[in-house]
Amino acid sequence: MAMCFTILGSSSSGNCSLLATNHCKILIDAGYSGKQLCKLLDSVGESIDNIDAVFLTHEHTDHTAGIRGLSRFQHLEFYANHGTAKAVQSKLSRRPSWKLFETGTTFQFRDLDITSFSIPHDAYDPVGFIFKNGNGELFTPYRSLAWATDLGYVSELVKERIRQVDVLVLEANHDIEMLNEDTKRPWAVKQRITGRHGHLSNHAAKELLDTMEEPRWKQVYLAHLSKDCNSVEKVAQTVTNGKNHTRAYNITVVPPGETVPPFEL
Repeated sequence: MAMCFTILGSSSSGNCSLLATNHCKILIDAGYSGKQLCKLLDSVGESIDNIDAVFLTHEHTDHTAGIRGLSRFQHLEFYANHGTAKAVQSKLSRRPSWKLFETGTTFQFRDLDITSFSIPHDAYDPVGFIFKNGNGELFTPYRSLAWATDLGYVSELVKERIRQVDVLVLEANHDIEMLNEDTKRPWAVKQRITGRHGHLSNHAAKELLDTMEEPRWKQVYLAHLSKDCNSVEKVAQTVTNGKNHTRAYNITVVPPGETVPPFEL
């Protein structure tokens, strides 16, 4: 195993994934309670005792709800930029073992090279991540994964960062018609969701897939679906409709809140 990736759950209500290499196991976001996260790990044959670190994209609760519970595990390290750590810590009584990085930098954790990049979202300093493993040699080729959810639009920087990875996790949050017809969300919330610092629609995700030039992707996950304003069927229908419906990579639409089988890179 060089890298093994498992989405434990992803939706507007909670997000967390497990990334394992030969020398470390990390969580990407922790958007469920600590108790739920331990159960999710147990469901895929893992234990929180074997997790080395948690990497946070931003402070919203659907990505950080588990920090309070996980902070009692003294072996865990929590990686975040200054803005995210400050926002999360302000709601905690206990101080986790924070490891701070500057947005846009590349740093190393065990056998992973991690690059953070800025994304347009209504948080203090939201980021996406590139996780890379290997050294480019015959038996240890480069393997990489990009995590890019919670973005109102796909900037040129985001396009540049995600094009040359093996696995891409991309947001497909809402169907425009379903969002407009939703009676639970007031107009102001709908404006936030569809704004340039909100969330990607199905059509916006499809546009990126259609227009990206020569991506390296082998596997694309469309994730962070709204339970109320989207569906697996709506995403699949949108992405496969019209231009470039035949693609050189596999697409998996992540059902809200469900664990997806692991993908080995």
